[in-house]
Amino acid sequence: MKKPFAAAADENKEAIAAVLLTELANANHIIEIGSGTGQHAVHFSKLLPHLTWHCSDQSSHIAGIQLWLESAGLNNTPPAFVLDISQDWPKQIYDAAYAANIAHIMHWPEIEDLFAGLSTILGHGAYFYLYGPFSFDTKFSSQSNQAFDQFLRQQDPHSGLRDKNELDQLALKHGLIAAASWAMPTNNHILSWQKT
Repeated sequence: MKKPFAAAADENKEAIAAVLLTELANANHIIEIGSGTGQHAVHFSKLLPHLTWHCSDQSSHIAGIQLWLESAGLNNTPPAFVLDISQDWPKQIYDAAYAANIAHIMHWPEIEDLFAGLSTILGHGAYFYLYGPFSFDTKFSSQSNQAFDQFLRQQDPHSGLRDKNELDQLALKHGLIAAASWAMPTNNHILSWQKT
């Protein structure tokens, strides 16, 4: 089996890293929800050697993530574990959580499960960072994002770009308050929420 590769994970990793290097300077343990190929985990954990980066995903992705982790040989990336966000979440409390390019392919009930689960594993004052394309006040930041949203909904009517306001309202129900947002290249953003 070859290491999986996703171009979307590679394109903005430096811009994302610039934010995370500052934001995670004092964090010790972060969980990545939906680690995908494992590319982000390896890239960011190299830059943040003080931080233990915990990868999680559905069972079908674990082998690929492990190939990336093992080939990197880092001492701050423990083995990836299976996480079904609708089932039992880890008992560990994390200083931060991170996810990339998942919200627009998840169905809304899954996003509800995501925030509900995060509320149980994030410590007081911890942040959740979510990277991807979003709409703002029901408006798209670019024509390409609008076209991408239409494409997604044609493939799966329950997917599509999520609106920041709706995410903020959902997060608030689970004790996470909207904190900051950062514009990224290719019309993406990082959104963050803080656990109260």
